[in-house]
Amino acid sequence: MTAPIPRALVALLLPLALVLAWDLAGLDLWLAGLAGGAAGFPWRDAAALTAVLHNGGKLLSWAVAVWLFVGLRWPMGVLRRLPQRRRAWLAVVVLGALLLVTLAKHGSRTSCPWDLQAFGGHVPWVSHWAWGVADGGPGHCFPAGHASAGFAWLAGWFAWRDIDRRVAWRWLLLALSAGLVLGLGQQWRGAHFASHTLWTAWLCWAFAWSAQWLLRPGLPFSPPARRPGAGW
Repeated sequence: MTAPIPRALVALLLPLALVLAWDLAGLDLWLAGLAGGAAGFPWRDAAALTAVLHNGGKLLSWAVAVWLFVGLRWPMGVLRRLPQRRRAWLAVVVLGALLLVTLAKHGSRTSCPWDLQAFGGHVPWVSHWAWGVADGGPGHCFPAGHASAGFAWLAGWFAWRDIDRRVAWRWLLLALSAGLVLGLGQQWRGAHFASHTLWTAWLCWAFAWSAQWLLRPGLPFSPPARRPGAGW
């Protein structure tokens, strides 16, 4: 009999399969067409998306990061129930995920939707799978950097899940929701395709998944027995 795939690998490979399925379906241009057209993206400079979601989202993420780093020495709120070693692990992994996405964007030759000819720009569409092929535009648009301000916090799931499952689930859902909302806001402006956001989510998840093994913070992947907790 074929040995079952460990749940650890399923948690890594199933999200990857879903992101690849989106890419294979070729739905990026179709979905971007709901937000813009040949005249561009009407919501590109909308205050609700630029000031609130774009600027406000970054400020909120940095505020949470400051709360976490201050909590390394003086934990506040729910952080008081997270051991210092895990608080340090969480801080390192969150910053590492942000750096990973930033480096990937820096090396990317993929331009943003608002640069494409289909949306009023001058750049032909080139798949982000065409590695090393420039589209003639400014590039540096893949994956979605802004969404990483939310998705980087997916690491909290690994930090919390064998201490308080309710906190872990809430942290996971908040990080996913924040990343998706920030990504959707940028997509509606024409700054990113949906695939850019999905790949950012998977990169942040995969980085945290790997870090639990490489940095050995005492975070076994196999789900522990449920423990009572007070929630947030």
